Amino acid sequence: MSEIPALIIGVLILAMGYFIGELLARFTKEELTVGRKWIRIVVLIGLIGGTVGLIIGSDFLLFGFFFMAIVSVRSLKKVVNRKKYKK
Repeated sequence: MSEIPALIIGVLILAMGYFIGELLARFTKEELTVGRKWIRIVVLIGLIGGTVGLIIGSDFLLFGFFFMAIVSVRSLKKVVNRKKYKK
């Protein structure tokens, strides 16, 4: 029974990652265009770490790494979309 509140809190924090990624993309435009390769590496590390957290049953690793991946993907997607519309 105590797992349900922890799961709800974790999902809410992951949902916040979407909006934090938007905010990051808005305020760090130049850094995101230069460091796109590194952001992709961070996304890959986040997905691998989140999957490992899921396998070993560690909520901290699961939500922490998936949060990192969500924020990075959203920031990266915002930069790619912005470049597409400028052309």
